[in-house]
Amino acid sequence: MFEERVVSGMRPTGAMHLGHFHGALKNWVKLQSEYPCLYFVADWHALTTHYETPEVIEENVWDMVIDWLAAGIDPAQATLFIQSRIPEHAELHTLLSMITPLSWLERVPSYKDQQEKLVDRDLSTYGFLGYPLLQAADVLVYRAKYVPVGEDQVPHVEMMREVARRFNHVYGREPGFEDKAKAAAKKLGGRKAKVLMELRTKYQEQGDAEALATARALLDKQGNLSVADGERLFGYLEGSGRLILVEPEALLTESSKLPGIDGQKMSKSYNNTISLREDAESVRKKIRTMPTDPARVKRSDPGDPDKCPVWQFHLVYSDEKTRQWANQGCRTAGIGCLECKQPVIDAVLAEQGPMRERAQKYLDDPTLVRNIVADGCEKARKLARETMREVRGAMGLAYT
Repeated sequence: MFEERVVSGMRPTGAMHLGHFHGALKNWVKLQSEYPCLYFVADWHALTTHYETPEVIEENVWDMVIDWLAAGIDPAQATLFIQSRIPEHAELHTLLSMITPLSWLERVPSYKDQQEKLVDRDLSTYGFLGYPLLQAADVLVYRAKYVPVGEDQVPHVEMMREVARRFNHVYGREPGFEDKAKAAAKKLGGRKAKVLMELRTKYQEQGDAEALATARALLDKQGNLSVADGERLFGYLEGSGRLILVEPEALLTESSKLPGIDGQKMSKSYNNTISLREDAESVRKKIRTMPTDPARVKRSDPGDPDKCPVWQFHLVYSDEKTRQWANQGCRTAGIGCLECKQPVIDAVLAEQGPMRERAQKYLDDPTLVRNIVADGCEKARKLARETMREVRGAMGLAYT
């Protein structure tokens, strides 16, 4: 009944770097050929920590979209849009805030963690406390099935599931629900309705998860059901009310193994990044001047690759043969550090070449980017409006 959509967003806080590419964008490119994907610029989220400097956000928005396109995101496959241009995100956030316990927000692990790390910013705002709920609205408004996240973000997806579950429990209990669900089942035809009921009994009486999955698959194939009837039947299967909002699942993505050029996590705040479209000469200079194993004072001193940030780049960029060459050459002092860095330089520049090429047409004609985003916003808003029509109806706000 509900399309298996993927939704993900990024805050426009600066140029995309290679850490972003290997940690998220490369996965986005893969997912766009497997699922209907919606990728959005989370400009409202940027205001939760940068509300005093809004002037940087607009420039970052367009630069980030160009970076996405440069990385291989295809607007013919994925829907690209800007969060603030879809007011339904804010509306759903407001409505969900009416039923979300304050304690759910306060227990999100990143809440206290960010407060401790970002001591130079005033984070004593509702926007910062409530951003996980806005994140939930960003996903729930599209009834997304999957949210690609790293392990540290799994608690956020779990909260989205809890919010959806609570909403369905509170507002899915419509009068005459069971009769309406049975009437909806009859629209499937006698044989399919009988199969559906048998699968429902197996699940509810025996806890047969496979029966539930089969029943859901049966419903997914029915194109003649209205959205409301589909919601009722999905809820009826599980013994709940209407499933107005979908509980999303975390789609675990491998965290980036690429450090910054100083060995720490690659981050703009550490000034240790290589941006996706960085000038080739700048890339060469940064990698050539990367610190190495402190034990290699002289060219003839052997080193330990495990203590060298350059080795982490080899693990990401080099093939097995090159890694063996670098590992052995370092440990035996058979090669110098500049020699060791050259294959990394070549590999990074080879990766960036197509990105610069893809980006150039958008830099030459910025209207292309605006048009892609405008089309994406239109598609996203159509989906969001459908959800909000159901949400308003369930909450008694569909006045006539």
